[in-house]
Amino acid sequence: MKKAYSPADILLPDFNKIDASKWAVIACDQFTSEPHYWENAERIVGDAPSTLRIMLPEVYLSETAERIPTINATMDTYLCEHLVSHPNSMIYVERTQSDGNVRRGIVMAIDLECYDFKKGANALIRATEATVIERIPPRVAIRRDAKIELPHVMLLIDDPKRTVIESLSSENCPIVAYDTELMLGGGHVKGRFLSDEAKRTVSAALDTLITPEAMAERYGDSSLAPLLFAVGDGNHSLATAKTIYEEIKASIGEEAAASHPARYALTEVVNIHDEALKFEPIYRVMFNVDPDDVLTKLTAYTEALSGSAQSQTIEYLTDKKNGNIVVAAPEKQLTVGTLQDFIDGYIKENPKAEVDYIHGVESVKSLIGKSSIGFIFSGMSKSELFKTVIYDGALPRKTFSMGHAEDKRYYLECRSITK
Repeated sequence: MKKAYSPADILLPDFNKIDASKWAVIACDQFTSEPHYWENAERIVGDAPSTLRIMLPEVYLSETAERIPTINATMDTYLCEHLVSHPNSMIYVERTQSDGNVRRGIVMAIDLECYDFKKGANALIRATEATVIERIPPRVAIRRDAKIELPHVMLLIDDPKRTVIESLSSENCPIVAYDTELMLGGGHVKGRFLSDEAKRTVSAALDTLITPEAMAERYGDSSLAPLLFAVGDGNHSLATAKTIYEEIKASIGEEAAASHPARYALTEVVNIHDEALKFEPIYRVMFNVDPDDVLTKLTAYTEALSGSAQSQTIEYLTDKKNGNIVVAAPEKQLTVGTLQDFIDGYIKENPKAEVDYIHGVESVKSLIGKSSIGFIFSGMSKSELFKTVIYDGALPRKTFSMGHAEDKRYYLECRSITK
């Protein structure tokens, strides 16, 4: 079977010369309705070299065309002046989260030939949530002429026996890649390069996870198409990388594309059974709406459902009142699926209405105003994820978040994606 992963030629600054705490910046798809977070990041970074200068926070997506030339020019400067190559590398990551727990992972490359984000895919690497095609073009515009990528994609493995990541330590990963506090409440991160022996051990353990025997043990059927990596964070970013690669392949042909750097994407792999990894719901806030009208129509929508799923509760928040809507007979298994179906329909009928996807109850509360309404609901258990993806396909978009916004992946490593 084709390998879905490999070491990568990882680019990092010399952190003896560059302040790692200013270099490392949180993933671009966080705090999308909170520009003050990014203003604070700007203040902290100042004139120092930083990944903030070579990525586009999604809060500024409307300024994509103006910002891309500067971002690409800065990439050129960093490649010449700051970034040092570490060939054939994997990095063992220990991330101390804002709650003090340590989440462990491995940074490695994945083969986009082994990834498919379409619903019902049987690839070794699959999306966990529905991919919104309309969200890909602006991300493609950012990546198309970029010379380097910065990974915020986190892939999950279903490794209940803890054979892959938990086998690593300072003994088989002796060389430190980085060790820094993270700005704005992000905790701490330490990375170590895997030794050659550790890379072989990790590879053998990953391969074992997708044998017919292992699939039967975990999911009850040895004939299932093996699933090695499920995308935990960064579904649309990885879909963007795939889209760009397919463009390149169509342009230069399969033979030339086989060795093109864009065939691969840098990611961090995390065990879904890591105790530090928490699944949090991603809440919804609707803007440019009459909250009373939304509530009236949501109530009517839920009362008309006649499914067989367990009852669900949706908590709503407006500037005047809070309360709950009980869905007695939902047709979707997850509350988020029920709510998202309603929101999608409402926006089609009310084009001025908008929705944003918010991490954290307090962030939802802070966004409530006269023309907005927030929704809070319980999330899914992380133990349900792999089996659901294998049997049912991708979940509704923005179903879950892996931890709080501050605990998301910070950009640190880079990789060249051009020849």
